Amino acid sequence: MDNSPVVAQVDDSLSNYNLENTPPMNSTEKMVGSDFDSLMMRRCIELARQALGRTSPNPLVGAVVVKDGEIVGEGFHPRAGEPHAEVFALKSAGEAARGATVYVNLEPCNHYGRTPPCSEGLINAGVAKVVVGMVDPNPLVAGGGIAHLRAAGIEVLVGVEEAACQQLNEAFVHRILYKRPLGILKYAMTLDGKIATTSGHSAWVTNQAARTEVHQLRAACDAVIVGGNTVRQDNPYLTSHQVGAHNPLRVVMSRHLNLPENARLWQTTEAPTLVLTEVAANPNVQEMLRQRGVEVVEFTSLTPDNVMAHLYERGFCSVLWECGGTLAASAIAGRAVQKILAFIAPKIIGGSNAPTPVGDLGFTTMTEALPLENVRWRVVGSDCLVEGYLPRHS
Repeated sequence: MDNSPVVAQVDDSLSNYNLENTPPMNSTEKMVGSDFDSLMMRRCIELARQALGRTSPNPLVGAVVVKDGEIVGEGFHPRAGEPHAEVFALKSAGEAARGATVYVNLEPCNHYGRTPPCSEGLINAGVAKVVVGMVDPNPLVAGGGIAHLRAAGIEVLVGVEEAACQQLNEAFVHRILYKRPLGILKYAMTLDGKIATTSGHSAWVTNQAARTEVHQLRAACDAVIVGGNTVRQDNPYLTSHQVGAHNPLRVVMSRHLNLPENARLWQTTEAPTLVLTEVAANPNVQEMLRQRGVEVVEFTSLTPDNVMAHLYERGFCSVLWECGGTLAASAIAGRAVQKILAFIAPKIIGGSNAPTPVGDLGFTTMTEALPLENVRWRVVGSDCLVEGYLPRHS
């Protein structure tokens, strides 16, 4: 078995964190495949997560080759432009792949891109069976890989751990279906709904365990967005704070570029920073930022939707909004946010003018409130994390 670092090393901290977040199987899902199939598919997911934040615009994919009940090869897709998971797994298995069963969390591709089709590689390797977690929504695949395998006489089982596989690649699926990255709004607030005191002080609302989860969340995203006020008030790093982990592109939205000269985000040796502004805004600050290695892009109209369109063109799948209430409200109203992650700390600070997570949405009646769907919650240390999705607009 080939023990190449790309396919063999497992980051337990990330995989354990994310596996806790995958939804449990329901009774219908348990009917697809055996307990062993589920176990192997979970291993595919665990492998796939080794590339968190690194594969966009490609999905996260892991593959496992099993012969006579034993794993003889495994691999994952490390980043766009490199071989897919099946290639690494088959190479790891070698001749043992002939007659074996291959598990993969996403349907094998059936088209030529930067790499050859994986369906053809599986056929050439002589595998007997392929177990697939979910069908690829990409129109270039969309069942074609499964059909090609079956046409070659390979048994194919589809839908093992399907909900967990869809959760793993929800950002990739959203990008394919809606031509935008998945927008995730994350905020931390007190029990009385405040994100800072009346003076703007906000360190720290949540406990260390919750902050660690946020760092892991950043590592899984392609970009993290804040507004100019967050830069001025908090002077954040917006990194994953983990050695060897992915750091997202740090994005600052500022129409007028009234930004401090010395901010941690302008230190670009550890992570890149992109400042988005409007045409001809504050040329002196633009020049200062560019001299510091910060990328500056001008928009005719700086809106959340235009920003998400730009990040889609850059190949991103997931974008984390860690902004204040005004920009958060604008992002929600502009349909740039689909998912909410709210950390709630058991603290009360009061203050009628203390800032809240989401600014004015223009609602005047409770019936206008946006109800979250598919809500889950769990305790993180002494804090509570509520996770859900905004209703899909027609």
